Amino acid sequence: MNRRAGVLIAVGATLTGLVSGAPPATAKSSAPRAAAPKWTSCATKAYPKLECSSVRVPLDHRQPKGKQITLALSRVRHTTKAFQGVLLVNPGGPGGSGLRLAGFVAASLPPKVAAQYDVVGFDPRGVGASKPALDCRPHHFAPVRPDSLPLDQDTERANLVRALSFSQGCAAKYGDLLPFLDTVSAAKDMDLIRSALGFKKVNYFGYSYGTYLGAVYAKLFPHRVRRAVLDSVVNPDGVWYGDNLNQDLGFDARHKAFSAWVAKHDAVYHLGTDPAKVEAAWYAMRAALRTRPAGGLVGPAELEDTYLSGGYYDGFWPELAEAFAAYATKKDTEPLVDAYEDFGAVDAAGDNGYSVYTAVQCRDASWPRDWGTWRSDNRAVYTKAPFNTWNNAWYNAPCLSWPVGSLKRTDITNRSIPPVLIFQATGDAATPYEGGVAVHRKLHGSRLVVESGGGNHGVTLSDNACLDRYLTDYLATGKLPPADPSVAADAVCSPAPEPKPLSRSARTAQAAKSTGDTLHRLLGHRN
Repeated sequence: MNRRAGVLIAVGATLTGLVSGAPPATAKSSAPRAAAPKWTSCATKAYPKLECSSVRVPLDHRQPKGKQITLALSRVRHTTKAFQGVLLVNPGGPGGSGLRLAGFVAASLPPKVAAQYDVVGFDPRGVGASKPALDCRPHHFAPVRPDSLPLDQDTERANLVRALSFSQGCAAKYGDLLPFLDTVSAAKDMDLIRSALGFKKVNYFGYSYGTYLGAVYAKLFPHRVRRAVLDSVVNPDGVWYGDNLNQDLGFDARHKAFSAWVAKHDAVYHLGTDPAKVEAAWYAMRAALRTRPAGGLVGPAELEDTYLSGGYYDGFWPELAEAFAAYATKKDTEPLVDAYEDFGAVDAAGDNGYSVYTAVQCRDASWPRDWGTWRSDNRAVYTKAPFNTWNNAWYNAPCLSWPVGSLKRTDITNRSIPPVLIFQATGDAATPYEGGVAVHRKLHGSRLVVESGGGNHGVTLSDNACLDRYLTDYLATGKLPPADPSVAADAVCSPAPEPKPLSRSARTAQAAKSTGDTLHRLLGHRN
């Protein structure tokens, strides 16, 4: 380790003493039931039946009458006498806002099914319209950032300084809040939401990180779970350092799949028919942007942010391919800047989401506090998966010097809940397939439905009719696919078709009809 980097880490390590590292409360200590929420219309053109409200919950669940914080809620009410209670939804992150997701889920389920539930979204503690909402370091992602590849000591130091500045900003602004931003606290908030709404049990539907939040809730409150759907599942055994390293392998594979798709459509993009040469052209573009960022905005780090979105959802591939081809064949930067602004740029809501993402992940479980470990691990992964490894390392690097001690990872193993329905794509990069299998084994009686050959993250209500049939049958009647202990999956669906290389106007028209496009702009992943 160079001397300057060593000094930075030493300074970061001293921050851990600034804020108490007290563990979260157990599930047995809960606040008195909150007052029933008062709902008012917050309708939008897309979701005209949406209502909003809020509940107060204790910052520290061990002190139910102590300092209170506010959680923002949204709801689409049931409209039938065959009422099945509340369906609480979460888009992931951590740091994703769930307010619009309630409207989306209610609008995307078959009307007869949606009508049977109060579909309720919420902004977890620290997020969005909940108060207080975090923003540790405004404009942390303002372009142009240092190159993510630590090709020299100056670049490595610049990225370390940037990560340390973020953790210091969190300590300075939110030192009293950071000990209570974690998944267990958020799960306890969910139970107070349930109580405030007046239900003895909750139905739950979570994507991505929301699967881990739901599994932790079920561990703490198994007697409160009626039905639960987990889509694109976090591997609880890797929370969170190991999971992030495993993501890098998945995203590299998805980037190769994108290159192959571009090569397949050479008649449109004119980048050649060899996927390896197409991928090489992308890396040549990346290298060129290091010395001359596109439009003064898109350097290598911003380029990676932009194209990472294609690893989550292949519906974004046509726009990304168009921008790539324009730059590679004509040196036209305008489509690349447009793609960055659409997929990669981070606004104030993104700053808030990242602040909560970091606070929760750094707090939830232990992270290496020695930069040498990070450097060694990421160098090893980079040799296999160069696309996003170092970008992801810097994204999580504030945990290297986080000012609050880490908690013990929650064991979500559970034999006390009703059967849970799990969905997983085999090629999911953000939450690799092994996570779905692991959670299936840990949740007794659960069923695993696999999208074989699919690579998207978030697969239900995303234009796959086979998957959606299993989802709606379960929510409507509790029906599950038969258990098959001889194989990992209990049911298998084919993936949705790959996208077509459409013009911008055609893409806009298609997106307006696609639940997949809408969903993937709501989910709480990095972009």
